[in-house]
Amino acid sequence: MIAEPFNKERRPAWGWRRKGLLGFAGLRAVFLLLLFAGIQSAAPLQVNIPPSLRGLFEEAIRAERAGRLDLAEEDYLRLLHEGARYAFVYHNLGMVYQQRGENREAATQFRKAIQLDPSSVAPRILLGASLLALGEVSGAIRELQEAVKIKPDSALAHEELARAYEAARNWPGAVDQYQALSELVPHNPEFAYQLGKAYLQMASWCSQQMMRVNPHSARVYEILAENYRIQGQPALAVRALQRAAHIDPHQPGIHLLIAQIYFQQGKMAEARSEVKQELARVPDSAAAQALENRLQNAR
Repeated sequence: MIAEPFNKERRPAWGWRRKGLLGFAGLRAVFLLLLFAGIQSAAPLQVNIPPSLRGLFEEAIRAERAGRLDLAEEDYLRLLHEGARYAFVYHNLGMVYQQRGENREAATQFRKAIQLDPSSVAPRILLGASLLALGEVSGAIRELQEAVKIKPDSALAHEELARAYEAARNWPGAVDQYQALSELVPHNPEFAYQLGKAYLQMASWCSQQMMRVNPHSARVYEILAENYRIQGQPALAVRALQRAAHIDPHQPGIHLLIAQIYFQQGKMAEARSEVKQELARVPDSAAAQALENRLQNAR
């Protein structure tokens, strides 16, 4: 592997120019970078860096933490030029580029780190973040899936994969990841909240799929009825449910829903009629039996 040529007379003047990371995505990327910077700070004590280069590596770490990214980049490039072609050097150089929003360059460095250390999770997560910023969602998903496979207990890997699935509108995949997060970190309400949102998105996606496959199915009219109920239009909800019952007379639950609407409206006779029809189809329905008891007590 050939390192980039190092020119000690040149110091790029890119500063904090942003190319790819914007808004919330940029803030998340910086969060990831700061998190992993702590992991990398111990690297000089754990790898066989030549003594002559340890001071330069430590200087690069200090420069990166201080936000002196141009100096950090120069130091990392010099390390590579001097033969310190270690995974963590490419990784840290990638973090420098990512912090400047230069995600294409960052992705290149993270890939080199992965080639040298395929079992490392950190560069895969950061590579996924850069690929997402570049709009390469499928590539990001592949890297993040591998990160989860390597370290199943990494909450960060699951969270980033969930966001990649969201970007791909793969709602079942997002639900799976947020479910895993809720189990890994059960006391974090944010993951429970995101899981709920993912379920809502998946429900909407399922509705769209049903309408695409068969726009006149009984289930489509049930969904339409539920929307009418949420909007406070019970008459339209009943009409949609009646249409569903006409399409599929044996579908359980439809007459129970109509009965519940009538009960809420105080239309007891109509509610009893619907409950009777529901129990004729599903005699063991606990919900229908409970509503029938309430109707009898209301007489």
